[in-house]
Amino acid sequence: MTTIAVIYYSSTGNVARLAGAAADAAGKAGAEVRLRRIADLPDDTVVPGTEEAVRELRVRTADVPEATLSDLAWADGILIGTPVRFGLPAAPVLRFVDSTAPLSIPGGLADKAVSAFTSGSAPHGGHETAILALHNAFCHWGSLILATGSTDPVLFRPHNGNPYGASAVSRNVPGQVHEENIAAVGFQARRVVRVAGLLGGLAD
Repeated sequence: MTTIAVIYYSSTGNVARLAGAAADAAGKAGAEVRLRRIADLPDDTVVPGTEEAVRELRVRTADVPEATLSDLAWADGILIGTPVRFGLPAAPVLRFVDSTAPLSIPGGLADKAVSAFTSGSAPHGGHETAILALHNAFCHWGSLILATGSTDPVLFRPHNGNPYGASAVSRNVPGQVHEENIAAVGFQARRVVRVAGLLGGLAD
């Protein structure tokens, strides 16, 4: 069975909702799935006005296991979700990526199918650059980057259109993820399952 790790950091719940949808879609596609959250940093920043949503999300997701390098090593395919922070991935995600050297340098992440998704406050406010910044790390890992491309009708719906990975425009409203974005990340997850399965077949 193909194994998929959906690893995310979420501040107010938007990326968490995308991650949950990706995990559901991967499971329905026949994969064994681990949904894992990246822990907050002690000095993590909070967008003014979202403090209550941040607290509520931490309570709501307390039972989601924290991501570890063993989750990456276990997975045939990986999806990583991050909020946009000034056009970059959030600091907790970058911290997690920094921690992967003991696994990635010996080749432990080579040839895995890897993809990224995001949520940000405004259209063209850094969705693409945040995803592409993670792609830089995936190149160092030696992984095979899976973008969504412009390859399915769901990606042409009005609230989608980013060919690099699924993304949602939150307007800094907690939980504001359009159903079209949910459909896009579902497509993305199924693609990772399919390609990871193909890669596993080649390895066998």
